[in-house]
Amino acid sequence: MGGAGILLLLLAGVGVGEAWRPPKGKCPLGCSCSKDSALCEGSPDLPESFAPTLLSLSLVRTGVTQLKAGSFLRVPSLHLLSLANNHLETLPRFLFRGLETLTHVDLRGNPFQCDCRVLWLLQWIPTVNASVGTGACAGPAALAHMQLHHLDPKTFKCRAIELSWFQTVGESALGVEAFSYQGEPHVVLAQPFAGRCLILTWDYSLQRFRQEEELSAPSVVSCKPLVLGPRLFVLAARLWGGSQLWARPGPDLRLAPLQALAPRRLLRPNDAELLWLDGQPCFVVADASKAGSTTLLCRDGPGFYPRQSLHAWHRDTDAEALELDGRPHLLLASASQRPVLFHWFGGRFERRTDIPEAEDVYATRHFQASGDVFLCLTRYIGDSMVMRWDGSMFRPLQQLPSRGAHVFQPLLIARDQLAILGSDFAFSQVFRLEPDRGLLEPLQELGPPALVAPRAFAHITMAGRRFLFAACFKGPTQIYQHHELDLSA
Repeated sequence: MGGAGILLLLLAGVGVGEAWRPPKGKCPLGCSCSKDSALCEGSPDLPESFAPTLLSLSLVRTGVTQLKAGSFLRVPSLHLLSLANNHLETLPRFLFRGLETLTHVDLRGNPFQCDCRVLWLLQWIPTVNASVGTGACAGPAALAHMQLHHLDPKTFKCRAIELSWFQTVGESALGVEAFSYQGEPHVVLAQPFAGRCLILTWDYSLQRFRQEEELSAPSVVSCKPLVLGPRLFVLAARLWGGSQLWARPGPDLRLAPLQALAPRRLLRPNDAELLWLDGQPCFVVADASKAGSTTLLCRDGPGFYPRQSLHAWHRDTDAEALELDGRPHLLLASASQRPVLFHWFGGRFERRTDIPEAEDVYATRHFQASGDVFLCLTRYIGDSMVMRWDGSMFRPLQQLPSRGAHVFQPLLIARDQLAILGSDFAFSQVFRLEPDRGLLEPLQELGPPALVAPRAFAHITMAGRRFLFAACFKGPTQIYQHHELDLSA
């Protein structure tokens, strides 16, 4: 070797007689490199320590089966990145983060599983200025051999939800209602054996629900709140001793009895609902006694007084207020006949129709979706049902097997239209409305802990978190938290 060659080796840190190799960290073992490119073929692992100025990288027929997010952050100047003909079934989200100069990506020849894990890739491809060779799906079977670029991201169902247990509230309850007072969400429980309406609020220090106030209400079946500015009213419908209206004049005061409600009419209340008629708040109380009648009570001065008696002698078990065709309606379920629909006309409710094919219905609850009005009908024996309003009548849409059900309640939580079918003898079932089909699909069972004779459900959003309350007649009230899961992550 000439003197000039020896001098160059010495300057490069290579001793005389040693073979020259690229500077450490510039071309990994098993790769061949030039100034701007690297080709790694047959490597058992992902090579590392490439030069940060690398422009072209090819990893071909390697033993790599998965990559980590951000694997190429140290080579931000890449223009071409080939991962063709490997054993990659999926790619991690953010794999190409920081590669702003990419012009071509080759992913062909990999056995991609085209499930939710590739959704991010399908959404990323249209957003970059690089051409992407994607290749075909290896699975699942329904998508095998289909080219990735032919897949429609909108067809992927990659968002899931879960209701997990959060807290238990002692004492059984027949009803639960959520309301907002002075900008803070609250919940009120009707606890007949404890003889009270229990109001709960959020404890920001302990990050759980705590008791704020209770009002005495022996044998209570329903505690229905109404907020009018700074005033809070609570109707306590009781089986014995008479129903009462309680009031809180302002936020710094406590609830106190205001009025005995229709003592000669409300003999055996079973349900109470709030509705607005001609701009005024009203309560309707369903009465289940043989000699009683469901009563509409509307505000008149400081209290609420009977406006109309409905459906006498029919032993009503449930009332549901809803709007159809832009007008207030009232649906009454009873032990003696099919549910009857009333409409508000001339300052009073008039019978409009009954609901066919709906025998032995204990309770009804409605919800709206995509401009349609749906009805959930609870049956203790037989199948509970879903019906849809067609402009003149509720028509059967779906039947769901139920045993020992007293509640089939729809709830809109975040973006999800749910319906919960309670049971006295089995796990309560949560269903979710599938928008494409317009039908309820099974989502999950509630529990553990299992609900013991559930009677009502309500949801509340508190501190950015969503909760579901389940009032149980033969067990404590259970609180579940609503979680959203991204299956594409």
